[in-house]
Amino acid sequence: MELYLGLISRTSQAVLIAPAPGIDVLEKCFLAALRAPDHRALQPWRYVVVQGNGRERLAEVFCASQRHLFPERSEEELQRLRAQPLRAPMLVIAVQVLRLESVVPEAEQVLSMGASVQNFLLALHAHGFAAIWRTGAMAVDPGVGTALGLAASERIAGIIYVGTCRTPRVVVLPEVQRFWSSWP
Repeated sequence: MELYLGLISRTSQAVLIAPAPGIDVLEKCFLAALRAPDHRALQPWRYVVVQGNGRERLAEVFCASQRHLFPERSEEELQRLRAQPLRAPMLVIAVQVLRLESVVPEAEQVLSMGASVQNFLLALHAHGFAAIWRTGAMAVDPGVGTALGLAASERIAGIIYVGTCRTPRVVVLPEVQRFWSSWP
């Protein structure tokens, strides 16, 4: 896929089906993620891939942690949580690894993480796969982070649902003139 076309045609896709990328494509996508702008080469990120039965285990982690935090949660709400990891054949959890001892400001490390995820999403798109980057309650739930083995200096930056798009969304390009100006 030509680079510019890939940049302007990528969209978030919420309905994802199998197949997910194989290890060969996944490694290429992570290599693209590693090429994000990264002051001092800190690599303030890492990724955790969840697929197969791991999605059901993650669903149980979601429920157990929320049940612990909010014992009043209804069974219906827990069933919705349980279904989340099953919405795609693969989940990739983007983990922010802040290097607090570095002279690189935290905000710049967070931006670098975002650029890494964007490179990953674009690489998936270039290989014919689709994805959606989500956050929400599970991304900030401390029990989920603990179950995934996150260190105290790490946090979930997002859960990327990955697969094949059943029905691609139509890309509607905005009026670009509204988003930039010249100065002075």
